[in-house]
Amino acid sequence: MKHQYNPAWIDQFLYTYEKYEDIDPAVFSAVNKDLDRVQSKDPLVSVVVIAWNEEINILRCVASLSKMVTAIPFEIIVVNNNSKDKTQQTIDQLQVKSFNELTQGAGPARQKGQENALGKYILTADADCFYPEVWIDEMMRVLTQKDVVCVYGRYSFIGEPGFPRWKLRILEKLKDAMAEIRHIKQPYFNTFGISMGYVKEFGLKIGFIKINRRGEDGQLCMDLMRYGKIKQVKSRKARVWTGVRTLSQNGSFYNIVISRIKEDLKRFKYNFITRN
Repeated sequence: MKHQYNPAWIDQFLYTYEKYEDIDPAVFSAVNKDLDRVQSKDPLVSVVVIAWNEEINILRCVASLSKMVTAIPFEIIVVNNNSKDKTQQTIDQLQVKSFNELTQGAGPARQKGQENALGKYILTADADCFYPEVWIDEMMRVLTQKDVVCVYGRYSFIGEPGFPRWKLRILEKLKDAMAEIRHIKQPYFNTFGISMGYVKEFGLKIGFIKINRRGEDGQLCMDLMRYGKIKQVKSRKARVWTGVRTLSQNGSFYNIVISRIKEDLKRFKYNFITRN
C-alpha cells in the first residue's frame, strides 16, 4: 500500500553526497534556476530556514523549497547558526538570502531570520527536512483565516532500513491523535519549527528565546495566543518529511513507542488545563 513507502517526489532531492566537495556544480545551477523562478523581491511570505552543521542537508532542503508551486510571492532566508562544517559554503552557492547567527540555539537563529524578513508572514523550516510543493499554499490557506496568528503543520519520517514506513506510520498515527487532544488547551506543545507559520508583526513583538534550549517554537506559539487563534494545518499533502536521526537516538522502534507513550501519559492531565 502507498503508506508503506516514501513519497516519490522526495527521490529527486536525496543526493548521495557526503560532503560539500562532492556536490556537482550542475546541481547548484539547476537549483538556482528554480530559485530564480519562484522567489520574489516583494514577498508576502518569508520562509526562514535554520541550519547548524548541515552542509548537505541544507542543499536538499532548499532544493525542495525551490520546487514550490504557488502564486504567493515568497523569499527564502537561510540562517547559519555558527556551523563548524561547510554549511556556509553550500549556502553561498545558493541564491537565497543568508545570515550567520553566532549565538548558538534555534531561538537566536529564528530571531535573526524574522528580523531580516521582508514578508508579512513567516514560515519556519529546518535544514534536514523536505517540503512538498503545496506546503506554502496549504500553510497560508489556514494562516490567513480571520483572527489566526499562528499555525503548525504535521510531519512524517522517511523510512530506511530498521525503520520501515509501516512502523513509522503507526508512530505518526499515535502522534497525530495526541496532537488533537493537546490542541484543545495547549496547542503550543504541538508546534515545532519544522513546519510553523505566524504573523511577523506579532512575532517581532514577542521575539524568540535568546538562549540555547529546546522549545523556542512552542514558547513563541504560547505567547502568540494573546493576539489570536492557533490552528493546525491537517492537510496530508502538506506534511513535511524528515529523516529518523532524532528517533534513532532512542534505540529500537519499540523503545521509541514506549518512551512516547510514557511521555504523553505523564502530562496527559495537563492537556485539559488552560495555561494563563
